[in-house]
Amino acid sequence: MSQTPPPPPPPAGGPPPAGGPMPGAGGQPKPDSYLVWAILTTLFCCLPFGIVSIVYAAKVDGAWASGDYATAMSASQNAKKWAIISASVGVAVIVLYIFLALVIGVFSTEVSTY
Repeated sequence: MSQTPPPPPPPAGGPPPAGGPMPGAGGQPKPDSYLVWAILTTLFCCLPFGIVSIVYAAKVDGAWASGDYATAMSASQNAKKWAIISASVGVAVIVLYIFLALVIGVFSTEVSTY
């Protein structure tokens, strides 16, 4: 009596789990695009630097989908960097504005007393 060999096992790998790394990405997860931070810093902090952050954030998903992982990582890092710069400049401008308002307020009261 001859036995038939068992069927071969299914190929290793298969589809990645939801939210997991894409095949061929070197096992790395997709980088964050920082799009929400870019939009918020554009609206509330510093418009020019926030727009730069949005442009880089928009490049992340497209580069990752096309398989250009190095560009996706670089765009993600640049989006984060420009969002931080935008937030920092926004905070600095607010602090400077408050300082100048206080200084002008103090000098204007001293001048008017004479």
